[in-house]
Formats: sequence, C-alpha cells, structure tokens
Amino acid sequence: MQKFDYTINDPMGLHARPAGIVVKAINKVPCNVKISYNNKTIDGKRLFAIMSLGVTTGETITVTCEGECEKETADLIKRIFVAENL
Repeated sequence: MQKFDYTINDPMGLHARPAGIVVKAINKVPCNVKISYNNKTIDGKRLFAIMSLGVTTGETITVTCEGECEKETADLIKRIFVAENL
C-alpha cells in the first residue's frame, strides 16, 4: 500500500479538469485508488465521487493506492497534481 497526503493549492480547489485528468490516467492501471477528505473516502477512479468531496484550497487530501503497480500509480497521481498546479 502506498499512501500520501497532498494539500490543494489551486484557488478553485480540487476541480473537474485536474480530477478528470487523474481519473483518465488511473483508470488505465489495475491498482485500487482511494481518496480521503473530511472523514469521507471515495473511489479515486470516479470523477463524480471526487467532485462530491468538495475539496477547497488549502485543504489536504489523502491518496491511498493498493494493489498491482501501487507505487507507480501513486507517483503518477503526484506528478499530475504538480503538473496541473493543483
């Protein structure tokens, strides 16, 4: 299991465009991805689930990757967050 915290820096919070990029990328890997925020955990491969979290600027999410290619998947998500200035 790979787990990391990420603080959202985008003034718009965790919004649809970067969330969609993450979902599209991780739907190609066999790893399970969970995102936790404010005592709620969702399936990271579902765009509407991510959007339902309502993560705003300055808030921290926890991403958990478990299964085949979990380290690579966690690294991929981190790279997307950084590249999208999220």
